[in-house]
Order: sequence, then structure tokens, then C-alpha cells
Amino acid sequence: MAKGNFGTVERLPSGRWRAKYTHRGRRCSAPTTFLTAAEAGIWLSGEQTRIVEGKWKSPEHLAAEQRRRTSKVSFSSYSSTWLDKRRTRRGDLSPRTRDEYRRLLDHHILPRFGAMPISAITADDVYSWYNALDSKTPTQQAHAYSLLATIMASAVADGLLAATPCVIPGAGSVTHADHVVIPARPHELSAIVEALPERLRMMALLACWTALRFGELTELRRGDIDLSGEVIRVRRGVVRTREEGFVVKATKSNAGLRDVALPPHVIEPLREHLRKHVGAAPTALLFPAHHGGHLAPSTWSRHWHRAREAAGRSDLHLHDLRHTGLTMLAHAGATVRELMDVAGHSSPAAALRYQHVADGRKHELAARLSKLADGP
Repeated sequence: MAKGNFGTVERLPSGRWRAKYTHRGRRCSAPTTFLTAAEAGIWLSGEQTRIVEGKWKSPEHLAAEQRRRTSKVSFSSYSSTWLDKRRTRRGDLSPRTRDEYRRLLDHHILPRFGAMPISAITADDVYSWYNALDSKTPTQQAHAYSLLATIMASAVADGLLAATPCVIPGAGSVTHADHVVIPARPHELSAIVEALPERLRMMALLACWTALRFGELTELRRGDIDLSGEVIRVRRGVVRTREEGFVVKATKSNAGLRDVALPPHVIEPLREHLRKHVGAAPTALLFPAHHGGHLAPSTWSRHWHRAREAAGRSDLHLHDLRHTGLTMLAHAGATVRELMDVAGHSSPAAALRYQHVADGRKHELAARLSKLADGP
């Protein structure tokens, strides 16, 4: 707690700051908490100035004024302002996340709450809305509730609400069933590659043998390929958003900034791909669309679905080729650190999945021990 000549500022368990002072024998607190101690101090200075100038109003009077103001603020208006603020804060929300928030608002939240004053939304309103969401899509249901709860928490912090109406325990989380990926076998990968258009075959090969993500693959450029050093330099990715179209951005995390070694058997096919399908400029995309820009996910999906059907693997996604490559790397003896470096993971948790798969070798190793026990 910090004391000044006028009032005190104290830090709350939440990390925010509360300001309070005594005037005319009564304890007065700010109607909201503050992000920093400096902001709380500025509020105290303003209160002191109003007292000196004879413009001071009691907390009850100010609360009544606040209620009159907030009763006119619709949820639609506040949520739009909330989202715009996060658009202008550098690095707050990624373009894809903003796009997803906009979709959830437009399709699932605003139809119910958009026209309502935000201060009029009750816990019963939220319960009835949540129960009306499609329970067959639990992830979307949880994400919509979580977004509503986040916006309402911001409204509380901004002094528009006394408390959030989002009080349903566990509604913002969902338990995912484990997605069991059956890695592609070599002959299945070959069949998939053969069924793809020639200009896209190398994309499937790199997805497997270098474990790159879709957004990393579709942003690869000639200058990122070092055939003499036998590496791909992963520096950027691209996402497609509804509002901004294709957005090139830095890798998913600092760990995503990496050099991935090319297996020797991929080098000559990659050299041929560069010769036949990639422009001469260092900025030329490795897998451009026909118009020369970034390849759209829908375009890739159209070709991919036909190719995986031809290979008899209708269950396989492009991301599963990344899983295939990392699993084979684990079988080859890669450590967790090495798997993290190739995959661009920030923590070992994801990389450990591939080592667990590789643990299937334990029966093979046990059999080898038995052979040793038998002697020469």
C-alpha cells in the first residue's frame, strides 16, 4: 500500500490497483480499479482537485450518474469498441483470432445480446442463451461463452457493470477426445504425392519430411531454401482472415524461427521443383496460386481430398503428415530437444507425444535382448 498526502493506493490480489481517500469523515473509493498504481494516483489527484474547487460529488451521486450513462450502452456498441481496441494494440490479438472473435460475435452472441443494454444482461439471460447453443459443437459453444465472459469482465473493469453475469462453472472449457493419428505409411505417402498436381507434390513431401505447418509451407519463398546448406529457413507464416485477406506474420513463436535440415532424398526433387515451378526472384513463392499470390486453404483442400482418397486414407489431414514426419524422426532416435527444434515447439509437451509413439519400439528392443541372451 502506498500513502500520499491525499488518499492511499493499494494493490489487490488480482494485480490491479484500488484508490481510496477520506473526505468529510467518510471513506470514499474509486468506482473501478486500475491497471497501474500511476493511474490510481491520477484519479486521486483529480478527486483532490474537485474537492478544492468545490466540484466534488459523493460516490452515491457518481454511481447514479454512471448507471444512467451505462444504461444507454448496448452490448453491440461495447463489444465493437472492445474488439477495435485489441486491433490497435500491437500484438494483442493475431489477425486469425480477431477474425474468429468477429465470427463468434456475429453468428452466436450479437443475435441474442446485441441490442440489449450491457448493464441489463443478467445471469439468467446468459444461462438461457448458453443452453440454446448447439451442444453438438461443444468447442464452438465453449469458445462463444468464453468470449462473452471476457467481454463482460472488461465491462466490469471499465465500470459499466458491478459484476459479470457469466457465472456458469466450466462453460468456457471443453474436454477434447484424443485425436488418434495413424501415420502415413511410405507407400501411402507416395500414392498421395502421385495423385496431387505436379506443382503441389513437393508441398506434401515437405509437410512430412520437414514437419512444416500449412501456413509456413504456403509462405515459403525461394530465398528461404538453402540447397547447398541443405536447410529450409523458416521465418514467417501466412494466415487468411475474413477482414484482411492473406496476412504474412512472424512465426507462431520464437521457437518457430528455425532452420530445418532437409533429408538427402528430398534435395533433388526440391531442386527440380524450384527449377520448374518457382520464379527466379528470392521472394518468389514455392507454392503460389495460379494468380501468383498465396495458395488458398480451399484450393489445397480440393486437391488434397482427391489425393488422400486415391491413397485409401480419407482420414488423413495435411497436419497428419507433420505428425508422420515427427513420429518417424522419434523412431530414428531424435531427443525431445531435437523434436522441438524441428517442429518449432516452445515446450516439450507436444514433442513428447511423438516420443511416446516411438516407445512402441520397446517390444522390438526387448526381442533383441532375448537374441543376445541366446548367445552367438
